[in-house]
Amino acid sequence: MADRILIRNLLLRAVIGVNDEERRNVQDVVLNITLETDTQAAGRSDRIEDTVNYRTITKQVIAHVEDSRYYLVEKLAAEVARLCLGYAGVLRATVRVEKPGALRFADSVGIEITRTREDFLM
Repeated sequence: MADRILIRNLLLRAVIGVNDEERRNVQDVVLNITLETDTQAAGRSDRIEDTVNYRTITKQVIAHVEDSRYYLVEKLAAEVARLCLGYAGVLRATVRVEKPGALRFADSVGIEITRTREDFLM
């Protein structure tokens, strides 16, 4: 059984895309992240040391995304998942990356992936 920590609608700015204009200008990206973990110890102890500190992870995600220059949302999503899985206690990460306004007549376009540590083993 895994519990879930939810980080919703994290609005960031990044250089992302393959077109010249996308490479020159930052764009809005919206991230939704679900971290699967076991929160039973934290539920008993009420101590931050017994859980995944989502604030620490979110700060690192923000820094990573805002400094990134990926061409594909697939790559951005995979790297955010990898970053999240680097924290002890995170068993699985689901990452959704959306680009608002990237397609005419659509609110946004994006991708959602789910990864475990095993997905990144070479």
